[in-house]
Amino acid sequence: MPQDKSPYLIYNIFPRLVNNVAEWENHLPRIADMGFNWLFLNPFHYSGFSGSLYSIKDYYDYHLLVKHDKSPHDFEKDLKQFTKKAEKLGIHVIVDYVINHTAVDSILVDQHPDWYQRDAKGKLVNPRAMEGDKVTAVWGDLAEIDNLKSPDRDNLWKYWIKLAEHYLKLGFSGFRCDAAYQVPADLWKHIIDDIKGKNPDAVFFAETLGCELADTKKLIKAGFDVIFNSSKWWDFEEPWCLKQNDATSKFVPSVSFPESHDTHRLAEETHCDWNWIKTKYFFSAIFSAGVMIPVGFEFGFGKKLDVVHTTPQDWEETRCDLSGYIAHCNSIKKQYAIFQTDSSIEQIVTPNSRITALLKSAGKEKALIIINKDRHNYQEIYFDDIASAMGGGDGIIDVSAEHVMDSVPNQFHYNLMPGQIKVLYAKKKTARNKA
Repeated sequence: MPQDKSPYLIYNIFPRLVNNVAEWENHLPRIADMGFNWLFLNPFHYSGFSGSLYSIKDYYDYHLLVKHDKSPHDFEKDLKQFTKKAEKLGIHVIVDYVINHTAVDSILVDQHPDWYQRDAKGKLVNPRAMEGDKVTAVWGDLAEIDNLKSPDRDNLWKYWIKLAEHYLKLGFSGFRCDAAYQVPADLWKHIIDDIKGKNPDAVFFAETLGCELADTKKLIKAGFDVIFNSSKWWDFEEPWCLKQNDATSKFVPSVSFPESHDTHRLAEETHCDWNWIKTKYFFSAIFSAGVMIPVGFEFGFGKKLDVVHTTPQDWEETRCDLSGYIAHCNSIKKQYAIFQTDSSIEQIVTPNSRITALLKSAGKEKALIIINKDRHNYQEIYFDDIASAMGGGDGIIDVSAEHVMDSVPNQFHYNLMPGQIKVLYAKKKTARNKA
């Protein structure tokens, strides 16, 4: 298995929409053609009564949608072939690793009752969402694992390690750790240290969306290789996104996404504003070390993916095929090291408030990212001295995904189309090169 698995260009196959291994394999060539080198699979395990992908009843059996009439053993043989075929195409496959809860009717409830959190009456505790002291949601199909205080904690932790080892034997390259901040950081360190001691190439992605920065820092210290960032929700104005980037970029790479299996489809949100959708993808691709899209984004699908209700019948007609554009964005990301990192990003004040200008810096490389936030009107940007605005650099070039300028004048004046993103690049030469 290759040592270097970055940059993290991730394509997410959603098992409820693409529901068997043969179909997963059929998608591999076009996934590779778009330049993705990672593939993320949501849970495909045997589900509890709700049928939710994230309500796992048995970690060693598989969802009826994907397994069909096959035995677990035969299905795992198919999985091994799938991960091998993916690797041959340069695609590393990761699996959702859900260890904060199980289905409330999981086989583990009877086998290991001490592994679960229970209330004062001894009933299983269901996960819940809180806003302050108010409960806003309760997931009655799930039961919380007591990873911290279980009286049988040693055996519980051993179970999670054996589960991770099982995935690796099936050919998976790593794990997307669901709601990682809801699992004790000490457990993550224990798992990561153990697994990497035996499989140094295994990669751990922490799903950190919605948690406090202090919790994210604990996960980084626990040994996670990659986290997910919240840039999808940034309006290109409020300071929080750049503050988050500044707080984490020094320590760990992150993954951006224009939409995910948990969000509404961007095509639906924007009423098929393809210019803005393309801008959001390119921005996600260059903002951080990684980028991810769920299956269907490239075709402008509008139906939100649902962990309970989505079926293969929800596959949609292509509204706009963005595959070529995505492939070009990914090739730009692969070509320039600055777009494969989480690094310093500062906002540059411009006279036009409808334009956001960001300067990304990584070593000798600089990138000026210019975004027209106005999705309906042209907006002008002007720099009297673009070289100075970019903090120096030699031979500034336009590395935008489309509408590329042949040359970039130092006195820079450009009329951005509605929702357009423009990216300029410069790299300082070494003293030897200058001589």
